[in-house]
Amino acid sequence: MSAAPKVSVVIPHYRDLVGLDLCLRALAAQTYPAADFEVIVADNNSPQGEAAVAEVIDGRARLVVVTEKGAGPARNGGVAVARGDILAFTDSDCVPEPAWLAEGLAALPAYDFIGGRVTVLVDDLTAMSGAEAFERVFAFDFKTYIEKKGFTGAGNLFCSRAVFDQVGGFRAAVSEDVEWSFRARGLGLRLGYAPRAVVGHPARRTWDELWAKWRRVNAETYRLYRERPAGRLIWVARSLALPLSALAHTPKVFASDQLTTLGQRLAAVRTLYKLRVWRLGHAFALLGGAA
Repeated sequence: MSAAPKVSVVIPHYRDLVGLDLCLRALAAQTYPAADFEVIVADNNSPQGEAAVAEVIDGRARLVVVTEKGAGPARNGGVAVARGDILAFTDSDCVPEPAWLAEGLAALPAYDFIGGRVTVLVDDLTAMSGAEAFERVFAFDFKTYIEKKGFTGAGNLFCSRAVFDQVGGFRAAVSEDVEWSFRARGLGLRLGYAPRAVVGHPARRTWDELWAKWRRVNAETYRLYRERPAGRLIWVARSLALPLSALAHTPKVFASDQLTTLGQRLAAVRTLYKLRVWRLGHAFALLGGAA
């Protein structure tokens, strides 16, 4: 085996071979020296089979199959075989910009773990759906997540192997990156934002795609609230505020530089209200155990 690389990039994957190929192409184009990092694809037992995943990887990464369901366990499986002293996490549907690794590593020494910036990608900026317009304004706001809410998403996360071992692995069946970040901060570890470490993530294009995302996020978040003192009461209060939050966030749509036409802004607003009202109903379904 060659000398251990400085950095291990860990990518959980499940049945998204096209996205995985794009992600690996982006990693192959990094400005950071190729000899100094390895890429590990932690496949979550994709239905296409290991051979199909290996064919897409085509020597650009190491493959490990993780049968325990969930992105958290998949990431843990990737870390288990990682050889680098630094861990960089992204997702198989993300497209890291060429300087992603270099900028993330440059920012890490000032903190114990960091999250970078995530941009929302669409195929045609002139013909966005309501879901795409909504995501351009509201999705993946890592700056707010990190600086105001105290967590980073695992689609753009850097930490040392020593920090990861101190915090422990990601959990399953919850918002694993949120829970991991809170656990790390509970140990006194410092979280920072690295705006120049950028990955792109495709916008959800349809209501069904957006609904599927939030159905999962709602369920995972509720499981975390259930573990907190008075968590169910806080969940109720938080959920009842959702329609009002749509009203409060409407000016953000009209002020956003991510949209260029009135039609895009109106489509984003319609999606905003529809989604917040749906989330309210789903929140109470979760509370009653019906979902």
